[in-house]
Amino acid sequence: MHVKNIFGGFMSERKIVKDQVFDEERALYGSDGIDVISCRFDGPADGESALKESRDIVVRDSFFNLRYPFWHDDDLHISSSEMTDKCRAALWYTKDAVITDSKLHGIKALRECSDIVIENCDIISPEFGWSVSDLVMRNSSAESEYFFMRSSDLKLENVRLKGKYSFQYITDSVFENCNFDTKDSFWHAKDVIVRNSVIKGEYLAWYCENVTFENCTISGTQPLCYCKGLKLINCVMQDADLAFEKSEVDATIVSPVISIKNPYSGTIKVPEVGEIIRNDENAKAQIIVG
Repeated sequence: MHVKNIFGGFMSERKIVKDQVFDEERALYGSDGIDVISCRFDGPADGESALKESRDIVVRDSFFNLRYPFWHDDDLHISSSEMTDKCRAALWYTKDAVITDSKLHGIKALRECSDIVIENCDIISPEFGWSVSDLVMRNSSAESEYFFMRSSDLKLENVRLKGKYSFQYITDSVFENCNFDTKDSFWHAKDVIVRNSVIKGEYLAWYCENVTFENCTISGTQPLCYCKGLKLINCVMQDADLAFEKSEVDATIVSPVISIKNPYSGTIKVPEVGEIIRNDENAKAQIIVG
């Protein structure tokens, strides 16, 4: 197929691959300008790396049951496709990818990638999104442990997450209208904003720096300890005890808190608190109740 460009000439021919089954090693390796439509990557040869080191790739309505299909790719569009739990480490070292209306169900599905957009996807993938940069995720759900470890410049909107150890060591990221059921999340996070979201889980955001929660509902034991530059703006805290230990914090909380323990500096405004624990001479934050 030839395609006219805007000046009336013709661009290079795109290869159309449709309704085929591939199970061999590097089945479409090094492709340039290829449309893969309604294909299956599955079979007894159990081959790996189907589209490794390819560019200008469009994949639609396809099924991936083999390992490492999209490594070192550039300009990748995937829609309405499925990557099974056998499709391990599906995207690594890939740049400029858009994934929509798809299932990403293999472990380590995204790593060392940049300029990524994910929309309307279902993710079941332990160790998803390590060392990723410049990623947008919208209207998606995820189950994952160690979700987005050591990643930067993330923008998540309307994302539901269930898992543990999420967003550790991330930087320069924004989360809006999300629902996170997680544990030990945002540890060592730096320069992060979370707005209009629900965060459920124990030991939230220990050791973080310059993290802001705005209009959020936070629940779980011992949240927000050992933090620097922490801000809470109009947040609800449920089942929160021993909060803010050794943290530098400015917080406006609009619900009762079970207990606050030894916040180091700043101001905490709270309508009601069950117990204020001060047994550390360095804990000098102002706590305003009422």
